[in-house]
Parts: sequence; structure tokens; C-alpha cells
Amino acid sequence: MKIRITRSIVPNLLTLGNIFSGFTAIIYIADKNFIAGAAFILLAAVFDMLDGITARLINAASELGAELDSLCDAVSFGVAPSFMLYKAYFYQFGDIGILFASLPALAGVLRLARFNVLLSTFEDKLYFRGMPIPAAALTIVSYIIFWHYTELIGSPYKAIATFSVSILTSLAMVSNVKFDNLPRPTKRAFQERPFVFVIFFAVIIGSLASRGMLVFPFMLFYIIASSVRHFFRWLKEKSITVDEFDEIEEEDLE
Repeated sequence: MKIRITRSIVPNLLTLGNIFSGFTAIIYIADKNFIAGAAFILLAAVFDMLDGITARLINAASELGAELDSLCDAVSFGVAPSFMLYKAYFYQFGDIGILFASLPALAGVLRLARFNVLLSTFEDKLYFRGMPIPAAALTIVSYIIFWHYTELIGSPYKAIATFSVSILTSLAMVSNVKFDNLPRPTKRAFQERPFVFVIFFAVIIGSLASRGMLVFPFMLFYIIASSVRHFFRWLKEKSITVDEFDEIEEEDLE
């Protein structure tokens, strides 16, 4: 039996490292070792980033790789963070808790399916339609690790905060809001989007300086800022449409 080895095996192995990390995260989360679980979800994100970069560098991007990447993302950034929500808080609400904990996983799978259907090129995109599932996972994990188990959120408000995080990240993923992609470290990319670069590096420095405490607020800012920008763009497009309609009516009257 002859096994054919192609260039795509390298990025595909990195993608499998993604799902292995996600599976390992679930094992640790089951034992309520949330720190280790979060670390492996972060490791999955590293593999997820490396497989795409590697595929583009060696020109090995393929439809198989894209499908495999989505399947792995569904586990590492959908199921694992949802399971963390359940084990950290929602377990006490029975079936209702299972439902709310599963929302990010359900929304994440829908978002990935939509992404694959609309996929037309393997090149980097400036924007994503709907919040990327790794970003949603980071929002959930940073909330649980750095905020949920601290005194920063009073006990009466933890229910509101946890339910809100689950619902907000789920809605963000299935929305039509445009979310910025991570900026690539190139001169051209910096010239095209200098403001995004400044914000991105400010987030990294702030997160490191605060030992992770500012990650969750930064992710909330990412969701809110993207939503506000989308709203103003919608208002602008609606205004243009109304103006064009008025011009057509005036021409008809003449």
C-alpha cells in the first residue's frame, strides 16, 4: 500500500494539534482545572493560527484543509468554552443551564458553516462576517478565569454577567456585523490600517501588564465597537438609499 504525502500534510497536522488541544482542554475542564483548560484552549488558538500561516507560505491551502479547520475549531473554540461555562456556573441550573451553556457552541457551529459556504478564496480577509469563533472563545475563557472567580463582580451580579456573556458572544457570532481580522505584521498592512495596528498592540501590552485582567474588557470593546460601527454604516447606507429614491421621484415628476 502506497501512501501519498503532499505539502498539505504539514498544515493539516497543525490543525490536528488544534483539536488535540481542545480535547485535552475538555478533560481538564471536566476536573474543574480551568487554568489548565484555558491554557490548552489558548494552545489550540496557536495551532489554529500556525496552520493557516503555514498553508499560505507553502501554497498548500485547500478545501479539505478549510473543512478540517472548521471541524477542529468547533471543538476547541465551541464545545470546550461552552463546557467551561457549564462546569464553572451553569451546572446548578439543570436543563436550563445546559441550554444556556451550549449557546456559544451552537452559534459557533452555525458561524463556521456559514463561513465555509461563503468561502471563495483562501487569502486573508480584512473583516469577518460575525465574530470569529476563536475570539468568542477568548471572551468566554477570559471572563471565567480573570473575572468570574474574583471579587470584582459581586455575587448578586454574577448570574447576570455569566448569562450575558453566553448570550452576547453567541449573538455576535451569528450576526452580520463586520469584525476586524488580526492585522498581519507587514508594512503594507500597517499602511492600510494603522489605527487597527495601534489598538492591537495596545491590547497586547495592556493584557500583559494587567496579567490577563484586561483581556475580557478588551474583548467586550471589540464586540461593542464593531457593532457600533456596523450600526453607523447601516444608517449611512439607509440615508443614501433614501436620497437616491427621492432623486428618482423628482425625475419622474419632471
